[in-house]
Parts: sequence; structure tokens; C-alpha cells
Amino acid sequence: MAGGGLASQGEVKHYTGKVTMFVLVTCMVAATGGLIFGYDIGISGGVTSMDVFLKDFFPQVYHKMKEESAENMYCKFDSQVLTAFTSSLYLAGLIASFLASATTRVFGRKVSMLFGGATFLVGSAINGAALNVAMLIIGRIFLGVGVGFANQAVPLYLSEMAPAQLRGALNIGFQLAITIGILVANLVNYGTNQIKGGYGWRLSLALAAVPAILMTIGSLFLPDTPNSLIDRGFTEKARSMLQKIRGTDDVDDEFQDLIEASEAARKVDRPWANILEKKYRPQLIMAIAIPFFQQLTGINVIMFYAPVLFKTLGFGDDAALMSAVITGLVNVLATLVSIVTVDRYGRRFLFMEGGTQMLICQVAIGVIIGLKIGASGTGTLTKVDADVVLVLICAYVAAFAWSWGPLGWLVPSEIFPMEVRSAGQSITVAVNLLFTFFIAQAFLTMLCHLKFGLFFLFAGFVLLMTIFIFVLLPETRGVPIEEMHMVWRQHWFWKKFMGNDHLEGHDPNNRS
Repeated sequence: MAGGGLASQGEVKHYTGKVTMFVLVTCMVAATGGLIFGYDIGISGGVTSMDVFLKDFFPQVYHKMKEESAENMYCKFDSQVLTAFTSSLYLAGLIASFLASATTRVFGRKVSMLFGGATFLVGSAINGAALNVAMLIIGRIFLGVGVGFANQAVPLYLSEMAPAQLRGALNIGFQLAITIGILVANLVNYGTNQIKGGYGWRLSLALAAVPAILMTIGSLFLPDTPNSLIDRGFTEKARSMLQKIRGTDDVDDEFQDLIEASEAARKVDRPWANILEKKYRPQLIMAIAIPFFQQLTGINVIMFYAPVLFKTLGFGDDAALMSAVITGLVNVLATLVSIVTVDRYGRRFLFMEGGTQMLICQVAIGVIIGLKIGASGTGTLTKVDADVVLVLICAYVAAFAWSWGPLGWLVPSEIFPMEVRSAGQSITVAVNLLFTFFIAQAFLTMLCHLKFGLFFLFAGFVLLMTIFIFVLLPETRGVPIEEMHMVWRQHWFWKKFMGNDHLEGHDPNNRS
């Protein structure tokens, strides 16, 4: 089969141990790092749709929205300064992710999470007290640094702590926290928009401090992963931690593999150069392609600008915010579906099913908006039309939430060998944030010029990425993280990159 998964799992080790309450609680605490990312995604779109916020900081956009909305609905919010408010965070996160790689490798995963939470806390305080656009942007930069560190450390932490048979479900806890953050932000925006006095937006932005505090305090109590402890020379402590998280003293096989993988990693003193070697080509391509395609699904059209988009389509202020709440709730529930199914049906199945569903929804939305609002942007949606669009958007969000949303973080975090794992995760985060920045900065202008054709553009990318997964991604379900090289050696295409030098480089048992 094209792109087939692991042909035979007989050559892959399966370690002893059970799923312990300790590892479940630890992973739940670590996954709260996703709250800061999710809260920001949800809060920024709602705030930028609030009249009082636009009056104070973007009066030109406010007047344009009120005066010209009847002429062209698509261009009501087109402002590069307004989009810079949203997108500046992701540019800062992109830059921070490279510093986070070195911090994560040298000082451990929990230190990166601690620093990320503290920096995000500073950013939330500056945004809540902002007096001008410059303060808003500075606050967003601090938030971006926090997101960059959290997104670098948390998926690695979860993949290294979780047993192979539950690695997918526990890692998706990070995505679940993101969706919960988005939902909470949408609820907060709906509530603060009802506050009289014009300060509701300040409360929305300042409340980002709550998830930041949860992550900062939580990281203080987290143990380091065995992988990180071994990598930093704490061998006996690593064995003790491995026994604790696996719930058994019989961890010799897994521990020895970790030791040998770490010894191979220490020989790599230039991970950023080594990751370009041929033997890492399959993982590197996935680390670039998956987050690239994840952002070009068009999900951020919904998550960043859901209230703005709904207002563009003719929903009232409160109706737009409530519609964003509905999509946020769907996002959370669908992520729970992914947690239940990812280790049962595998990554490839969810990727392809989600891609197919998103493609159908985007094409249908584009057709409805094209027929009802038209290229001129002067048409209107009836209540029935608006309800159908909302249902289609919810179906689209659900498909993303149980496929490309969580798997876009899970798969890259589990496929790299230890010697280049931090560098690989940094590349994943950097590509994700780079294209998040591009989409966030360009969306309102693209909506203005491409109009309903924007949905067809994203649908084309969804079709392309679904084909990519079908042909090139092997199945990684249930494979121990230090044995992951076997899936590439058995893949019809990637095996040509995996010579004996690969085995000598990081195969824990140096098997041929």
C-alpha cells in the first residue's frame, strides 16, 4: 500500500511496565502548557472584533467597518496594523523557539516550561495595561516568547514520559489544553463584551495571566524525564524515575536503550548540522511538512478571527462571539475523540479522515458564500444560510481537532532520535509559528481580495496534504520512541535513506 505503515512490528521492541497514575498526573500537569497557546489564539480574535477596542486603538478600522460595511463585507477589517497585533506573537515565538532548543537540551524540559510560563505572565500584564499600540505589540512579543518555549518543551516532555501504548493519547493532552484555552477565551470574550465602561477588552487580555500562572507553578513540581536526566548525566536518578513512571523495577531493556541512545547523542556536538544528514531526511521532511500543512488547512481563519469572520458574514456582535464559543466547544469535544482513537486506529487514519472532511466542508462553505454574498461582497446571508455555514464550520473544526490539530504536534515530537530531538522539535515549532505568522498577518487582506475564493485556496492545500500523508507517512502507533527508526527502514520510499550508517548512529542495540 502506498505510504503503508509498519509492515511487521516483530522487529520492534515492546518494553515492560504499566500505565501508572503518577505518569498520568504528570502528563496532565505538563499539558496545561497548551492553555497559554489556546487562550491567546481564542482571545485575540474576539478582542479585535470588539467595537470599544477598535475605537481606542484602531479608529480607522472602526470607522471603515461602520461606514463601508454595506459596500464590501469582505474588506471591513483589512488593516496590516490590526493583523500585526495578532501576528507579532507568532514571529516572536518563531525566534524564541531556537533559543528554547538549547535551553531544553542543556537544562531540561521543565526549565523551558517554567521560563515560558513566566514570560507569558509578563506579556499578559503589559497587554492588560496597554495605553497604545506599541504597548500591545510589546506585550504580544513577551507572549510569543512564552509560547515558543512552551511549544518546544511540552510535546517533547509528553512523548518522553508516556508509555508507547498511550503516547498518542497523553501527547494529545497538549492539544486538548489548547482547545480548552480557546473555548475559555471565547467565553471570556463573550462575557467581557457585556461589561459597560469600555474596559472589557483589558480584562480579556489580562486574564491570560491565569493559564500562565498554572503553567509556571505546575512546572515547578514536575519531574524531569528519564531521557533528559540521562542526557544531563543523572544516570541513577533517571533509572529511579523510569521505574516510577513505568510502575515496575524491571526496566533494564528500556533503560539500556535510553543509555545507548544518550551516548550516541553526546557524540553529536552539532545537532543543527547533523539533522541535515541523509539518515535524518525522513524525519526532517516530516518536521517541516506537517506543521506547514497544519497551518495551511485554514484553521487559523477560524480560530484567530472567528468573531471577525462571523461579523463579516453578517452575524451581530454578540452572535459572532457566541458562534465562536460554539466552535470552541466543538473543538474541545472533537479533541477528546482523538484521545480515544489515536492509539486504536493510528495516526494515518485520523490524518486522512480529517483531511477528507475538512476538504468537503471548505468547498461547501466557499460555494454558499459565493452564491449568497457574491464577489462584490454586497449580498447577505439569510438566517438559514448563516446556520448552515455555522454547522459546516463546526464540522470543519471537529475534523481538524481530531486529526491535524493534535497530530501536527504528536507525530513530529515522537519521530526524532535523541541526538537531534530538541533541534527537530525546534524546527517543527519554528515552521508552525512562521506560517501561523504569515496566515495571521495576511488573512484579512486575503479575505478582502480573494473573497469566498479563500476557502477554495485552503481546500486545495487540504487535498495536497492528505495525499502527502497517504503516500509518505508511515504508521507510528505503538512504537517505542527509541525504536522509531524501524518505521522508516520498513517504508517503501524512506528506506532508501536508511543505510547501515543510520544504525551505527543511533540504533540502541546496533542491530542490522
